[in-house]
Amino acid sequence: MNISEQARALRIVYMGTPGFAVEPLNTLLDAGCNVVGVITAPDKPAGRGQQLQYSEVKQFALSRGLHILQPEKLKNPEFIAELAALRADLQIVVAFRMLPEMVWNMPRLGTFNLHASLLPRYRGAAPINRVLMNGDTETGVTTFFLQHEIDTGHIAFREALPIGPAETAGELHDRLMHTGAALVLKTVNAVAEGNCPKVPQQELVKPGEILPEAPKLFREDAHIHWSHEPAAIINQIRGLSPYPAAWTELHSENAPVLGLKIFRAHFEPGVHPWPEGTLVHEAHTLKAAVKQGYIYIDELQAAGKKRMNTADFLRGYRFQPGSVLK
Repeated sequence: MNISEQARALRIVYMGTPGFAVEPLNTLLDAGCNVVGVITAPDKPAGRGQQLQYSEVKQFALSRGLHILQPEKLKNPEFIAELAALRADLQIVVAFRMLPEMVWNMPRLGTFNLHASLLPRYRGAAPINRVLMNGDTETGVTTFFLQHEIDTGHIAFREALPIGPAETAGELHDRLMHTGAALVLKTVNAVAEGNCPKVPQQELVKPGEILPEAPKLFREDAHIHWSHEPAAIINQIRGLSPYPAAWTELHSENAPVLGLKIFRAHFEPGVHPWPEGTLVHEAHTLKAAVKQGYIYIDELQAAGKKRMNTADFLRGYRFQPGSVLK
């Protein structure tokens, strides 16, 4: 997308941390935008050696020679002074954290955020996961201007994307990331030219509509309950793949409980006599008995092992009759 000279002249501060935020930043730089500062999370110790690990946004910003700030607290007077010294005309937030008003209200043109859903649907921290877990067939990305209540600000632009029937959270994440990057650039251009829409979210809510939300994921959200409807189990697995991954436990007589993460699975209808959760091993396949048939486990990871397809997994593990997933 070509952008105007007004857009290139804007002093932009960019805020983001994970990989999802890298592509929009790259797109802004490639278009010639003037990113005068990048705000990202502080370095954190990780791994067995507890060595400091940079965020993905920091790694990218360093590669492009950008000015980086990593505040522990966003209300710290020293950080506020450093941020003010950048004299930003516009701030852009992609997968960062909640900002205090003194930060988002600082630039003369405001602060806008990229959200990975079609707002006002799926406000919250986990929109990509939740839209898949709920079995929706469409989602998208939204740019909106920050205000006091989280994810409720006036909308600039939205772009819808269909969801594939077997698409995982990881696959959808990447598609939304690229679509979102283009939408960020479109929004910058519109802001610079003075013609950016600002649509109140309430205008997009139909009478009586109950909006689905996207709250933060917790461990129990990823626990598979094999008594649930097959479609709900499949949606849970793909909605949590590859991270944090749906999990279950394998219980067998005379063997320790084995934790399993499941990344891919599919359902086949059928009739069987087994209690729900019973694990059936046939040739190179594993299938769990559920309502109206079986869920075939296609890709999994045992605790302490690598992620692998079922055929490879079975080469190193022998199942006992009567094994159950719980």
